[in-house]
Order: sequence, then C-alpha cells, then structure tokens
Amino acid sequence: MTMDLLTNENEEIISHQEMILMLRNRIESILKNYRPVMNGEIYLSGEDVCKLLHISKRTLQQYRDDNILPYIQIGGKIIYKETDLMTILEQNYINHKTNSD
Repeated sequence: MTMDLLTNENEEIISHQEMILMLRNRIESILKNYRPVMNGEIYLSGEDVCKLLHISKRTLQQYRDDNILPYIQIGGKIIYKETDLMTILEQNYINHKTNSD
C-alpha cells in the first residue's frame, strides 16, 4: 500500500514538472514572437521583414538604398512599420487573371 502511495506521488510530481516545462516552453515561444505595439502600430526588425518577404539581408539593404521600403533608424537600429510593408505589397500587387472566354 505504501508503495502505491509513493508511486502515485512520484507520478504526480512528474506530471507537474511536465506541465511546468510545457508552460515554460509556451511562454518562451510567445515572447520570441511578441511584437510590441506603439501607438497602435507594430514595428518589425530587419530579421522579421526578411522572414516575412522571404528575402536576404542584402536584398533588404538594397530595398532601403533604392527607397523601396520606408524605415525608421534610431541610433544603429532599423525598424519597419508593418502597415508600410503591407501598403507596399498592396501597391505592387499584380493580378494575373486568365480569361478562359
């Protein structure tokens, strides 16, 4: 009977540890992907923009040099407004509808 109690307590402790580990992993994932909102605007890092547009850092630099993408530079840090990126994408959207008439 005492063996059963010890086994149940150990299983419960392991279960709690697993739950804590899962919660910790989830919190770390949320924090990793968290984008702070300032004045209702989401700002993205260069790395975020590269992932979003599937481009290299060098291409992103070229877009800045060619004034294709607006950006904000504060000290050595460059950030991009999410709404600016969406506007640029919408302005350059090309719809290739095929008419089968």
